[in-house]
Amino acid sequence: KPGEQKHSKEPSSLQCMHLAVVACGDRLEETLIMLKSAVLFSNRRLCFHIFAEDSLKPEFEKKLKEWPSSYTKKFEYNIYPITFSVGNAQEWKKLFKPCAAQRLFLPVILKDVDSLLYVDTDVLFLRPIDDIWHILKEFNSTQLAAMAPEHEIPKIGWYSRFARHPYYGTTGVNSGVMLMNLTRIRNTQFKNSMIPSGLTWEEMLYPLYQKYKNYITWGDQDLLNIIFYFNP
Repeated sequence: KPGEQKHSKEPSSLQCMHLAVVACGDRLEETLIMLKSAVLFSNRRLCFHIFAEDSLKPEFEKKLKEWPSSYTKKFEYNIYPITFSVGNAQEWKKLFKPCAAQRLFLPVILKDVDSLLYVDTDVLFLRPIDDIWHILKEFNSTQLAAMAPEHEIPKIGWYSRFARHPYYGTTGVNSGVMLMNLTRIRNTQFKNSMIPSGLTWEEMLYPLYQKYKNYITWGDQDLLNIIFYFNP
């Protein structure tokens, strides 16, 4: 089917820029607009990883097939169900926005993908993804993710004023756009506040959530801030 490849894996998609998004509830149209903007501006081929509720899957497939062939040939996509590998699935699903916590599990689920760009559904691209994808080459030997600060001015930033948990830097980081080297995330032992030794990403997620769940406001973004506080 045009624009669709059900089992794209490395190395066949090595030349792809991998883009992941999580869509639940009424986010179908918003997500499609984000994907359109990515296709319109980008130069290299795109591989979309769309995580969606079962009820949205046929809608995504229907809409994507309606796009002109001149655009569908520029990308391939996979649609995945919402799944959480550790802890209570319903608890994760209701953490902050519906299904948003799915982004925490991308390194675990997309085992054949080396690196990807995760974006929220309300992102709109106004220039090629190639520009942000190039930042992966600028990572040093220990860097495994890139995010923007949550705020530019610590005095009026949310984390610096109100957070009751550890957070990265002086203002915390925003997880709405997150460049991730999944291979490094999978292979790293992360420092944490629970045991003296390191834990893998998957081992760490649920215990960390259990420890801080009464103190977090912004769900999975807060967990990412906690993780990167201990692993700057």
